[in-house]
Amino acid sequence: MSAAPREGTRPEKAAPLDTLDRRIINALQGGFPLTETPYRDVAEGLGIGEAELLARLQRLLDTGVLTRFGPMFQIERLGGRFVLAALAVPEDRFDEVTALVNAFPEVAHNYRRTHRLNMWFVLATETPEGIDDVIRRIESATGLPVFAFPKRREFFVDMRLQA
Repeated sequence: MSAAPREGTRPEKAAPLDTLDRRIINALQGGFPLTETPYRDVAEGLGIGEAELLARLQRLLDTGVLTRFGPMFQIERLGGRFVLAALAVPEDRFDEVTALVNAFPEVAHNYRRTHRLNMWFVLATETPEGIDDVIRRIESATGLPVFAFPKRREFFVDMRLQA
Protein backbone atom coordinates (compact mmCIF):
# COMPACT_ATOMS: atom_id res chain seq x y z
CA MET A 1 0.00 0.00 0.00
CA SER A 2 1.44 3.37 -0.92
CA ALA A 3 0.28 6.73 0.33
CA ALA A 4 -2.62 8.06 -1.67
CA PRO A 5 -5.85 9.91 -1.05
CA ARG A 6 -8.17 7.65 0.92
CA GLU A 7 -11.24 8.43 -1.17
CA GLY A 8 -9.90 7.24 -4.52
CA THR A 9 -6.84 6.34 -6.46
CA ARG A 10 -4.77 8.30 -8.92
CA PRO A 11 -5.30 6.81 -12.40
CA GLU A 12 -2.41 5.71 -14.61
CA LYS A 13 -4.09 7.59 -17.47
CA ALA A 14 -7.16 9.75 -17.68
CA ALA A 15 -10.42 7.82 -17.50
CA PRO A 16 -12.88 8.56 -20.29
CA LEU A 17 -15.84 10.70 -19.29
CA ASP A 18 -19.13 10.53 -21.09
CA THR A 19 -21.59 13.41 -21.36
CA LEU A 20 -23.48 12.37 -18.22
CA ASP A 21 -20.27 12.13 -16.15
CA ARG A 22 -19.44 15.68 -17.24
CA ARG A 23 -22.94 16.92 -16.38
CA ILE A 24 -22.69 15.31 -12.92
CA ILE A 25 -19.30 16.90 -12.21
CA ASN A 26 -20.48 20.30 -13.42
CA ALA A 27 -23.72 20.10 -11.40
CA LEU A 28 -21.97 19.19 -8.15
CA GLN A 29 -19.32 21.93 -8.21
CA GLY A 30 -21.75 24.69 -7.40
CA GLY A 31 -23.37 23.32 -4.30
CA PHE A 32 -25.22 20.39 -2.85
CA PRO A 33 -28.85 20.50 -1.72
CA LEU A 34 -29.38 20.52 2.04
CA THR A 35 -32.49 18.35 1.96
CA GLU A 36 -33.54 14.98 3.32
CA THR A 37 -32.89 13.42 -0.11
CA PRO A 38 -29.98 15.35 -1.64
CA TYR A 39 -28.78 12.61 -4.00
CA ARG A 40 -32.29 12.01 -5.28
CA ASP A 41 -32.76 15.76 -5.77
CA VAL A 42 -29.51 16.07 -7.76
CA ALA A 43 -30.36 12.97 -9.79
CA GLU A 44 -33.81 14.32 -10.66
CA GLY A 45 -32.23 17.57 -11.84
CA LEU A 46 -30.00 15.53 -14.15
CA GLY A 47 -32.87 13.34 -15.37
CA ILE A 48 -31.45 10.10 -13.90
CA GLY A 49 -32.15 7.86 -10.94
CA GLU A 50 -30.52 8.19 -7.54
CA ALA A 51 -28.89 4.74 -7.82
CA GLU A 52 -27.25 5.68 -11.13
CA LEU A 53 -25.92 8.94 -9.68
CA LEU A 54 -24.42 7.12 -6.69
CA ALA A 55 -22.89 4.42 -8.92
CA ARG A 56 -21.33 7.01 -11.22
CA LEU A 57 -19.93 9.02 -8.30
CA GLN A 58 -18.37 5.84 -6.90
CA ARG A 59 -16.87 4.98 -10.31
CA LEU A 60 -15.44 8.51 -10.62
CA LEU A 61 -13.82 8.07 -7.20
CA ASP A 62 -12.61 4.53 -7.92
CA THR A 63 -10.96 5.58 -11.19
CA GLY A 64 -9.37 8.68 -9.67
CA VAL A 65 -11.30 11.17 -11.79
CA LEU A 66 -12.47 12.53 -8.44
CA THR A 67 -10.13 12.14 -5.49
CA ARG A 68 -12.64 13.40 -2.97
CA PHE A 69 -16.36 14.03 -2.78
CA GLY A 70 -17.58 15.63 0.41
CA PRO A 71 -18.08 18.86 2.30
CA MET A 72 -15.37 21.39 3.00
CA PHE A 73 -15.52 22.66 6.57
CA GLN A 74 -13.97 25.70 8.20
CA ILE A 75 -12.90 23.58 11.13
CA GLU A 76 -11.65 26.53 13.17
CA ARG A 77 -15.20 27.93 13.24
CA LEU A 78 -16.27 24.61 14.73
CA GLY A 79 -13.55 24.78 17.40
CA GLY A 80 -11.08 22.43 15.72
CA ARG A 81 -7.86 22.72 13.79
CA PHE A 82 -6.20 21.55 10.53
CA VAL A 83 -2.44 21.16 10.10
CA LEU A 84 -0.38 20.08 7.12
CA ALA A 85 2.27 17.62 8.30
CA ALA A 86 5.16 15.71 6.79
CA LEU A 87 7.50 12.83 7.52
CA ALA A 88 10.88 11.81 6.13
CA VAL A 89 10.23 8.09 5.74
CA PRO A 90 13.02 5.64 4.89
CA GLU A 91 12.08 4.01 1.58
CA ASP A 92 12.24 0.49 3.03
CA ARG A 93 9.63 1.48 5.66
CA PHE A 94 7.30 3.51 3.43
CA ASP A 95 4.46 0.98 3.20
CA GLU A 96 4.68 0.18 6.93
CA VAL A 97 4.61 3.87 7.93
CA THR A 98 1.76 4.54 5.48
CA ALA A 99 -0.36 1.92 7.21
CA LEU A 100 0.52 3.31 10.66
CA VAL A 101 -0.27 6.91 9.70
CA ASN A 102 -3.48 6.06 7.84
CA ALA A 103 -4.74 4.15 10.90
CA PHE A 104 -5.20 7.47 12.72
CA PRO A 105 -8.74 8.80 12.20
CA GLU A 106 -7.34 12.34 12.40
CA VAL A 107 -5.44 11.83 9.12
CA ALA A 108 -7.59 13.30 6.37
CA HIS A 109 -5.31 12.89 3.33
CA ASN A 110 -1.93 11.23 2.81
CA TYR A 111 0.28 11.79 -0.23
CA ARG A 112 3.68 10.49 -1.34
CA ARG A 113 6.12 13.12 -2.61
CA THR A 114 9.55 13.00 -4.24
CA HIS A 115 11.32 15.09 -1.63
CA ARG A 116 13.29 14.44 1.56
CA LEU A 117 9.95 14.90 3.32
CA ASN A 118 8.33 12.19 1.23
CA MET A 119 5.04 11.69 3.09
CA TRP A 120 2.62 14.60 3.49
CA PHE A 121 -0.72 14.41 5.24
CA VAL A 122 -3.42 16.63 6.69
CA LEU A 123 -4.37 16.32 10.35
CA ALA A 124 -7.80 17.42 11.53
CA THR A 125 -8.79 17.53 15.19
CA GLU A 126 -11.86 18.64 17.11
CA THR A 127 -9.81 20.99 19.31
CA PRO A 128 -6.63 23.01 18.66
CA GLU A 129 -4.89 21.07 21.45
CA GLY A 130 -5.71 17.78 19.73
CA ILE A 131 -3.08 18.41 17.04
CA ASP A 132 -0.18 18.17 19.48
CA ASP A 133 -1.60 14.94 20.91
CA VAL A 134 -2.01 13.22 17.55
CA ILE A 135 1.46 14.35 16.43
CA ARG A 136 2.94 12.75 19.57
CA ARG A 137 1.00 9.54 18.91
CA ILE A 138 2.13 9.37 15.26
CA GLU A 139 5.74 9.97 16.33
CA SER A 140 5.42 7.21 18.92
CA ALA A 141 3.86 4.76 16.45
CA THR A 142 6.35 5.43 13.64
CA GLY A 143 9.50 6.38 15.54
CA LEU A 144 9.84 9.34 13.17
CA PRO A 145 9.57 13.08 13.84
CA VAL A 146 6.48 14.78 12.45
CA PHE A 147 7.05 18.19 10.85
CA ALA A 148 3.91 20.30 11.32
CA PHE A 149 3.10 23.28 9.12
CA PRO A 150 0.21 25.22 10.66
CA LYS A 151 -1.83 27.51 8.49
CA ARG A 152 -0.85 31.16 8.76
CA ARG A 153 -3.48 32.60 6.50
CA GLU A 154 -6.40 31.08 4.64
CA PHE A 155 -7.36 31.88 1.08
CA PHE A 156 -10.68 31.03 -0.51
CA VAL A 157 -10.72 30.44 -4.23
CA ASP A 158 -14.06 29.62 -5.81
CA MET A 159 -12.70 27.72 -8.76
CA ARG A 160 -15.11 25.75 -10.88
CA LEU A 161 -13.91 23.59 -13.72
CA GLN A 162 -16.09 22.62 -16.65
CA ALA A 163 -15.72 18.89 -17.19
